[in-house]
Amino acid sequence: MRQKRNNVRLKVNGTQISVEVNGAERLLDILRDKLTLKGPKEGCGTGDCGACTVILDGATVPACLVLAASLDGSEVTTIEGIGSPGALHPLQEAFIQNGAVQCGFCIPGIITAAKNFLDSNPSPTRDEVREALVGNLCRCTGYMRIVEAVMMAAEMMRNR
Repeated sequence: MRQKRNNVRLKVNGTQISVEVNGAERLLDILRDKLTLKGPKEGCGTGDCGACTVILDGATVPACLVLAASLDGSEVTTIEGIGSPGALHPLQEAFIQNGAVQCGFCIPGIITAAKNFLDSNPSPTRDEVREALVGNLCRCTGYMRIVEAVMMAAEMMRNR
């Protein structure tokens, strides 16, 4: 049976786009395969690891669990929409300064989740940072440097 294809209009990293999707495609598939955004990664495919974390209409979500056909009118931010090579976001700067990046597989999802969290809580405690990142797994760093980086970024963002 042939799958129905729909045209979906959404905003990705500030740019309005229109993309043809079928019923089985996920947001992660659209981002990586059709828009060539490689920041969100396929880690588990079940929403448990956080490697594919994006901001969808203001909420932090695993892109592997969102059907693309449901995205019409939505706004998505990926790591590619946070800072730029010439002007890093304070989170990116803090992760570098704190040595919070090891292999880099999970970092785009962690930074994306941390950005959404700091946008709503600019003065978090360390425990609040840990709680905000509970859906993002990292097998390399042990989290201490990640938490320190988020705390540093929060201070940097408050002082801009």
